[in-house]
Amino acid sequence: MSWIVSHPWVYPLLEVLHIVGIALLVGNLVLLELRVWGFGPALPIEPLARLALLVALAGFGLVAASGLTMFAGQPAELIANRVFVVKMGLVMLGGANAAIFHARRGLQRLDRIAKAQTALSVGLWFIVIIFGRLIAYR
Repeated sequence: MSWIVSHPWVYPLLEVLHIVGIALLVGNLVLLELRVWGFGPALPIEPLARLALLVALAGFGLVAASGLTMFAGQPAELIANRVFVVKMGLVMLGGANAAIFHARRGLQRLDRIAKAQTALSVGLWFIVIIFGRLIAYR
């Protein structure tokens, strides 16, 4: 599948889709996490969470699809890239944090643990973005 990286339009288009997916994912998570931290108290959290999480999941789907397609174009190079491997580990950690947050019903509790988990979420996703950009330079 080397045509993915050698075609003049395919890889750049995949990168654009990846960035759009990141914007949908992280933007909506940050919006919801701000509400968990107490911003926008007039906004009911349940309807906001339904909308934000739906759009965030769509963004994650776009990120996963575009990322897997880019990976298919150069799997050996990416697996050998430590930055890429660390990025994937951080993505898994972010997913585990989200699963634990929802399993313990963090949106209903809005306690210190929920706030800490959302802070961890924001931090992890920003670090994932940084590592994603570093892949090209390592």
